[in-house]
Amino acid sequence: MLDFLKKYHKWLSIIFAFFIILFSISGIILNHRSAFSGIDINRNYLPSNYSIVDWNNAAVKSTLKINKDTIFIYGNMGIWKTDSSFSDFSDFNQGFPKGIDNRKVCVLFYSSSKNLFAGTFFGLYKYDYSSKSFNKIEIPTHEQRIVDIIEKDNQLYFLTRSHLLISNQDTKEFEIHELPQPENYDNKIGLFKTLWVIHSGEIYGEIGKLFVDIIGLIFIFLTVTGLILFINRKRILKKAIQRKPVLKIKSINKWNLKWHNKIGWITAIFLIFTTITGMFLRPPLLIPIAYAKVGKIPGTELAQTNPWFDKLRRIMYDEEEKRFIVATLDGFYYSDDNFKSDLIAFNNQPPASVMGVTVFKKTAKNTYLIGSFEGLFEWNTNTGKVWDYIEKKTWVKPKKKSRPIGKYLVTAYTDDYKGEEIIFEYNRGAININNGIEFSKQPEIIAQEYRLSLWNLGLEIHTGRIYEFLFGIFYILVVPLSGFGILFILISGFIVWWQMHRQ
Repeated sequence: MLDFLKKYHKWLSIIFAFFIILFSISGIILNHRSAFSGIDINRNYLPSNYSIVDWNNAAVKSTLKINKDTIFIYGNMGIWKTDSSFSDFSDFNQGFPKGIDNRKVCVLFYSSSKNLFAGTFFGLYKYDYSSKSFNKIEIPTHEQRIVDIIEKDNQLYFLTRSHLLISNQDTKEFEIHELPQPENYDNKIGLFKTLWVIHSGEIYGEIGKLFVDIIGLIFIFLTVTGLILFINRKRILKKAIQRKPVLKIKSINKWNLKWHNKIGWITAIFLIFTTITGMFLRPPLLIPIAYAKVGKIPGTELAQTNPWFDKLRRIMYDEEEKRFIVATLDGFYYSDDNFKSDLIAFNNQPPASVMGVTVFKKTAKNTYLIGSFEGLFEWNTNTGKVWDYIEKKTWVKPKKKSRPIGKYLVTAYTDDYKGEEIIFEYNRGAININNGIEFSKQPEIIAQEYRLSLWNLGLEIHTGRIYEFLFGIFYILVVPLSGFGILFILISGFIVWWQMHRQ
C-alpha cells in the first residue's frame, strides 16, 4: 500500500504541477483586484474565444440615450459615445484610472439636472463638462462598487451591493441606508457564497485573504520542491553512472525533502480544506449547492446584521405603483412605504441567474423585462405570468434545476438602435431578437481597447475556462478532476510521511 501511495503521489504531482501552480498564482491575484486593476493583457495573446467579435464577451451592459444624436454604449469595455445609427464611435473614458478594470461601468445615469454619473467597479464618477472628464466622488461606504442609480423626487439613489446611498443633485453629502430585511427573514445565506468567502479567505477579511495567499504560496513551494526532488534523483542516478560527484545535489535534495515534508504535514488540513471548497465553486459540483442556504458562521464577515450584505443588484422606482422594486440574489422584492417596513417578495418570480440581473426595464404597467444568464423574460407582477422574450413562449418553471444558466447568457438589452430590440449575448454578441436588421458592427478601435484585465485572466485560469480551447465543453471538468487529483496528492503525501515518520 505504501509503495502504491508513493508511486502515485509522485506521478500525479508531476501531472498536476502545472495546474496547481496556475491555480495558486491566479488565486492570489483574485484576492487583490484593486492592486492589479491597472494591469491589462492583450487579447491577441489569448485563445481565439477571448477575441471581441460583434460585441461579445460581456463588452456591453447597456446604452443611454441623451438625445437623438447622442447615445452612450457602455459596459466592461468602458464608455463610448455614438450617434443614432451607431455608426461613429468616440472614446468617452477620460478621467478613469489606467486599466480596463477601472473603466468597467455597471451603470451610466443622466439626471434631471443634466449631470452624468458613472457607477464603476471601483467607485462613483461624475462627468465634468468643463474639463471633459470624469471625476471621482467619495462615497461613505467601504464598498465602492456602484451597481445602479435612479432618481426620485429630485434625489439620487446610488445602490451598492450592500447599501442604498441617497444624495441631492450636488452629491456632496450622502445618507447611508441599510434596507429592511425581507418578510419571514431566516438570517441564512447561500451555501455558494459561504464556500466562496471561505475559499478566498474573505470570511475573515483582509487577514483571511492574506492567510489564503500564504496557502497558495505553500502550494507553489510544495510543487516546486517536489519537482526538484524528482529531477535531482534522476540527475544523481545519471552522475553516479558517470562517476561524477553528487554531494551538492544530495545536499539540495536533503533540504528540499526536509521542508517539503515539514511544511506539507503542518499545513495539510488547510491545503485540503482550500481544495475542497474550491471544487464546489464550479460545475458539476456547484449544481447541487447553487441554491442551498445555510446559517451564517458567527464571528466572521458573513455574520453581518445587514440582511442584504453583497446581495443587492438593481433598483427601480415604479411611479405608477408608487413602490421601489429591488433585484437581489435572493429574488425580487418591493417596498410601497419608502423602505419603512420589511421588503415583500413577489410571487411567481422570473428566472434570474445567481450571477445577477443584467437587464431590468419597465415596459408597461406591472410589466418588466428581466435579463440575466438565464435569458430574457417579460414578467407581469400582477398576473405572475413570465414570457420567454427570446423564444416567444410562456416560461414554465422546471421541476428540477439542472444548471444555474440558461440557453442565452444575456449581458445587455437595448431598443435605442433604430427601434430594434437587440440583446447582447455573452458568447454570440449582438442579436436582433425579432430577426430585423443587424446591429451595427463593432469598430476595431473598441476591440483593441477592450483588453482583458489581469484579474479577469486570473479568474479565467482559476475557474478552468481558459482551457476551453483545448478541451471544448469538457473544460468544466478541469476544476473537479484537478481537485480530486490534488486531494489524492495531499492525503497520500501525508500518509507516506506519517508511515515513514513512525519508523
